[in-house]
Amino acid sequence: MKEVLYAFSVIFIIATLMPLVKKDYWTFRVFDYPRFQKLLLISATLICWTFVDYDQLSKVDFGIIITLVLLCIFLLKQIIPYSPFHTKMVKSANAQEKTTVKVLVGNVYQYNKDYDRCLHLINEENPHLFMLVETDQGWADAMAVLKEEYPYQVELPLENTYGMLLYAKFPLKNTEINYLIDEDIPSIFTDLQMEGQLIKLFAIHPTPPVPGENTHSTERDAEILIVGEKAKSERSPTIIMGDLNDVAWSYTTELFLKISGMGDPRIGRGMYNTFHANYPFLRWPLDHIFLSNQFRLKKIKVHPSIGSDHFPISADLVLDKNNDNEQLEASAEEKAEAKEKIVSGMEF
Repeated sequence: MKEVLYAFSVIFIIATLMPLVKKDYWTFRVFDYPRFQKLLLISATLICWTFVDYDQLSKVDFGIIITLVLLCIFLLKQIIPYSPFHTKMVKSANAQEKTTVKVLVGNVYQYNKDYDRCLHLINEENPHLFMLVETDQGWADAMAVLKEEYPYQVELPLENTYGMLLYAKFPLKNTEINYLIDEDIPSIFTDLQMEGQLIKLFAIHPTPPVPGENTHSTERDAEILIVGEKAKSERSPTIIMGDLNDVAWSYTTELFLKISGMGDPRIGRGMYNTFHANYPFLRWPLDHIFLSNQFRLKKIKVHPSIGSDHFPISADLVLDKNNDNEQLEASAEEKAEAKEKIVSGMEF
């Protein structure tokens, strides 16, 4: 039995420590994702160690057990911010307050052809604007029935799983289609004009670090941080949304929050996992709605499956120019690191 415990203990120790190595290679970055799962597995392994007779435990065994306990504490400390036991980063709005803008984001999975489920969700939730990614021409054609209700659109159907659709009930101004890092991966920068107020929107879907497609997170990290720097310079209320292919608690996302001054509505509320829809144990938050200081949150919700490997997520927001959310500050060293990552991504 001890041999089995040794094997699992070493695997889980390595899996927990790997993200601390600041390398962009996918074998390091992929271990950013399953933080809660690692906590559960290490806790289960510790319980199994209690069934070993005390007299049979060596100094090495005690060292492994102590290491596992410390890693549990480390993971718990990292998870608590994404729970109701932590201070909310984005302040809550009262349920009675009128929603200023409701946003819905969904990765539809390009090869999913269950268009009706997505249409039903949009009709049921009735957001002011929605963003869909991994949209090909088939998805663009299917969503066209909503154009009367959503008369303002930015449509970028692509066959490479990086297509985007952005539909809004209110005018979209100053729209830019950008290819920040890769000429095949677009992003949308635009202004939503609502009752005389312009809201800056950044819609992005950077490439993930996965074997066979992109073995490094360099390009993903750079795109996220470029948008973060642009958001920092904005005076208007700002929303950054999309499938970032990065979990809410990764080092890159934390650096992005510091660089941008944006708020994560998950902090102080919950994980709101959006991926993977088909594997309940392997779920983490990949789809995001980040908010500038002028927003308070009325509601955030992960919606039922639309046939994709992602769940859609929405947020009901209240605009309050006198609001004062918690903001993370970047040190000089972190600002320099962000610039270095951006340069690396553009040269990669």
